[in-house]
Amino acid sequence: MFSEEVASVLFYVLTSWQVIGVTIVLVLYLSLVGYVARSYRRPRFVSRSRPRKAKKAAASVANSAPEETPDREDTNEALGLEEE
Repeated sequence: MFSEEVASVLFYVLTSWQVIGVTIVLVLYLSLVGYVARSYRRPRFVSRSRPRKAKKAAASVANSAPEETPDREDTNEALGLEEE
């Protein structure tokens, strides 16, 4: 498929110190980006000794919510469309 000249040039390009150096730098950079992304996604630790404020606020909102009224049995009656 390739001629000998193209294969030899490709071999020299892939084994040059510049290509190897850039490849190593890119791998280190991507691993650093992945580490930072994982650290922002998860909390470092979760304190189990005291409850969170968000859970308290959600519980108080759920307890203070008004009760729902039951729906009307006949949906036509609710819409004001009575059959004759």
